Amino acid sequence: MTEITGVRSTVPKCFLEAVDTRANPRAQMYRGASGWESISAKEMLRRVAGMAKALGDLGIQPGDRVGVFAPNCPEWHVADLAIQGLGAVTVPIYFRESADRMAYILNDSGARILVTAGEAQARQAIENRAGLKTIEEIISAAAPADFQGAILRQEPLIAGAGDAEVAAYRSRVASVTPDQLATLIYTSGTTGEPKGVMLTHANITSNAMGFSEDSELKPGDIQLSLLPLAHVYERTMDYGALFRGVSVAYIPQPETVAEELLAVRPTIVAAVPRFYEKIYANIIETGRRTGGGREKIFNWALRVAHEAGPWRAYGKKASMGLRMRWRVADWLVYSKIRKGVGGRIRIFSAGGAPLAPELAEFFWSVNLPVYQGYGLTETSPVVTANTVKVNRVGTVGRPIKNVQVKIAEDGEVLVKGPCVMEGYYHKPEETKAAFTPDGWFCTGDIGRLDADGFLIITDRKKELLKTSGGKFVAPAPIENLLKTSALISNAMVVGDRQKFVSVLIVPNFGTIDAEARKAGREFTGPGQMMSDAWVRDLLGAEIERLTSQLAQYERPKRFALIEQDFTYANGELTYTLKLKRRVIEERYRDVIERLYADVEEPRPQRV
Repeated sequence: MTEITGVRSTVPKCFLEAVDTRANPRAQMYRGASGWESISAKEMLRRVAGMAKALGDLGIQPGDRVGVFAPNCPEWHVADLAIQGLGAVTVPIYFRESADRMAYILNDSGARILVTAGEAQARQAIENRAGLKTIEEIISAAAPADFQGAILRQEPLIAGAGDAEVAAYRSRVASVTPDQLATLIYTSGTTGEPKGVMLTHANITSNAMGFSEDSELKPGDIQLSLLPLAHVYERTMDYGALFRGVSVAYIPQPETVAEELLAVRPTIVAAVPRFYEKIYANIIETGRRTGGGREKIFNWALRVAHEAGPWRAYGKKASMGLRMRWRVADWLVYSKIRKGVGGRIRIFSAGGAPLAPELAEFFWSVNLPVYQGYGLTETSPVVTANTVKVNRVGTVGRPIKNVQVKIAEDGEVLVKGPCVMEGYYHKPEETKAAFTPDGWFCTGDIGRLDADGFLIITDRKKELLKTSGGKFVAPAPIENLLKTSALISNAMVVGDRQKFVSVLIVPNFGTIDAEARKAGREFTGPGQMMSDAWVRDLLGAEIERLTSQLAQYERPKRFALIEQDFTYANGELTYTLKLKRRVIEERYRDVIERLYADVEEPRPQRV
């Protein structure tokens, strides 16, 4: 495959190079009225050029900010590349963002134009128009008919674009420099006020090219665009695909991913750990509901997968007997698991948070390779990555090309490289605090480098719990361990400044119901399960089994059941599905207080 321009480039220049040297007839794929349809690279360029002309006609100049408020769809990248081709700055907004937060981002960034796609986004923008102080115009694709005159419709704006507009776009792109600001991405804000992260073209292109270089992307690959494009992880992954002539298939509603995996049959998927946790839970629940001989075969195959973990995940030697049993299990069970996610996955990429090693081992054991990486919005995002060429399960990989990593005395991961942000928009003090005096970016994550330079992340620096006995506890590894159980849908460890740690558990009611039926028990619903002693004993035994190898101070001594899972809509998760711990602790303050009502008797108890 033709080599791509060096590290110091611009996003639209890399796009043009891809169109000119690796033109893909299915560059963009999307679900239309009659099924999955595609847009060629050349048609994508025509649309980008038409959008750039429309924005230029509205007065957008280099350095101006333009908001993009849309689900994952072809129009997202069309708007983004048009904005950046003018030397302007893209300000992405999560497509399910609240009205207040959307207004904050647009007002803080000083965005002049807002581009939307989809009826829900257009309606929210129009209905909250009075609060968007700096917005001059709203452009919308597929806008609702009853908003005639309130917005500019994208379709007629780009309909007549042709060779002249493409030539003009190429000319404008030539004047954009790598050091220009490309985007302002507002952090998801697990704590405090969101900050606008300033990323230049060089930040992004160095990352997209550095990360994709070792990924061995191939002509004919299809990458699923699943995570919100407002998040830098999906955005950079998709840039890497587009720059290398790989098809990008957009999933506007993450809830439909199970269906679309079967329809699109992608070869590459980037997702957060919660995605893999849910796939695993669905596999276990489906297998255990088959009943009879088929369930026995499924359970046998799970045991073989566990036994094969050291071989399949870590490359250790395996006996001939194990290899033969694995082949049989693959034929009977694992092949069906792979078929359930489309049957063509070459690369599952995991980022955004640590993935439990046990979960990674399972996927490798069933021949669904998961390559973990690590990064932040402030690093564009990839810092380290496991790849097809070099991989070590249980780590988040080695630093990508041109990126340096070191560990501070307190265990914090520090980063240097061309991917590191310019700073936080209009926040000089916060920017200064984010760097060491000698210029290393402070990630806020705790980790270590192994003897071969692979990074292991243990937890967030600010999320470490400290018991009253002075022991520091990293909650994420414990939570990840618990979520490997088919009985547990979600978990959050609590216990800062307490004598011991406890855990809030969201049960997997479907799996528990199946187990109850086998034991001759029936429940009318989750409410009855929550108060049933048999269910509590079942979960208590599962927690004790899963945490038995942890240090004594890391084992949860008590647990409480939560009926509703944590969600973004309830303000308990970021849009990349990370726990907002402070929000959850406040919401369940009474529940947590009951966990510690009798600290003199720290034996395992259920509340």
